[in-house]
Amino acid sequence: MSDNPSSARSSARLIRGLTLIPATALIVTNVIGTGVFVKARVMTCNVGSPWLVLLAYLFAGILTLGGALTFAELSAMMPRSGGQYNFIGAAFGRVWAFLYGWTETLLDGAASMAAVAFVFIIFLNDLLGGTLSPAKVQILTIGTIAAVTLLCLASVHTNGVLAAVVTALKVLLVAGIGVTAFLFNDGSWSHFSASGAASACEDVPTSARFGVTGFGAAMIGALWGYNGWADVSFIAEEVREPGRTLPRALIGGSVLIIVLYLFINAGYFYALTPTAVADVPENSSVASVVMMRMLGATGASLLTIGMMLSTFGALHSLNLSVSRIPFAMARDGLLPQAFAKVSPRARVPNYAVLLLGACAVGFVFSGTFDVLTDVIVFMLLLFNGMAVASVYVLRRKLPDAVRPYKVWGYPVVPALFLAATAYLLINTFLATPRRALASLGIVALGLPLYLYYARRLPPSRPEDWLDQ
Repeated sequence: MSDNPSSARSSARLIRGLTLIPATALIVTNVIGTGVFVKARVMTCNVGSPWLVLLAYLFAGILTLGGALTFAELSAMMPRSGGQYNFIGAAFGRVWAFLYGWTETLLDGAASMAAVAFVFIIFLNDLLGGTLSPAKVQILTIGTIAAVTLLCLASVHTNGVLAAVVTALKVLLVAGIGVTAFLFNDGSWSHFSASGAASACEDVPTSARFGVTGFGAAMIGALWGYNGWADVSFIAEEVREPGRTLPRALIGGSVLIIVLYLFINAGYFYALTPTAVADVPENSSVASVVMMRMLGATGASLLTIGMMLSTFGALHSLNLSVSRIPFAMARDGLLPQAFAKVSPRARVPNYAVLLLGACAVGFVFSGTFDVLTDVIVFMLLLFNGMAVASVYVLRRKLPDAVRPYKVWGYPVVPALFLAATAYLLINTFLATPRRALASLGIVALGLPLYLYYARRLPPSRPEDWLDQ
């Protein structure tokens, strides 16, 4: 590691190769993974009513949009790699920025990549009739991570085009399932007035069913479906005209996802009763049940291929975006300088990309990534809350900073986001306290590493985080 982070910064230059469409595509393809296909079951168990499931998705979408509006201001003001890492660092100091980067890289990055790659191979195994042995599943999971990692070593323009193509196919997939549920079915609007409260609800704890706690748990499920909406800010340094492009991508992408999620979930409940939705086996998905009922085995196979595409797109965008966090940390002297190097031809942070892929492979070998991903949402709520709160701090600390976009509805919109985030954090502690405490424990594990790397660095100032 260099003792002079600014020297690493000056030698590490990226190219602004992403325009509006690929930037928006990165948001959509990262967000639409598997959650929208599977979460309706557990959310119905949480609240019992189709209308409350839709309301949870709507509220979670509004919360996401509120965050997107705020992040639009912050990312346009600080269009450098790292996203929330920069917002939190400028507002609350380097230690909190490091702890965010540490947990985001390991949990929302590497552990999520391992989990998504595993799901991708499980879908492949389903398509092949379950013929893959556990050893082959593990090998193919590692191979998938390696292939996507190598793909992310190509130029950001090439990866942006790929993201745009995958996103278009994903939108067609989600919309197609919704249309199928409404048109090729003997469903009924009466399903929306029924209840799934009497369902067995496999592996859904009673503490997370019904009432305020149940609705909060359903919101957590919906937020998992929206997870990844902010990741385009990680790659802000590679976006053209970031002051215009980033706000449009964040807001437009969030609105599109909200509409798609409400449409497909309404389709589920039109096709199936809430009891049938809640009784879907844990190892299956509501989307597969709907497609099987509508189109038989052919529909199930088509859905499996579509979900493979969806998980591949999420895996690709995860590595592409999250790898910019260790790059930014290394450039600021908080990780070895090698991770701040940019490849001379493709102009991407190749060692940071490889680091994330290697960590993901490590989680596959450990077999613990499923446990770790259970605590991701709590960690994201905590740090997303800090990132949104930074808009208040930076309006005061950096009043003269250039802000190409200012959050609509300030100061009310960020305040509503923070109020909802506080409610969900408290609710998570009440509904699943062990997961919440485990999340805080993982965050704290980064402190010794921070103390090691920060020991030679000068104190940071808010304005330092504006530089590229």
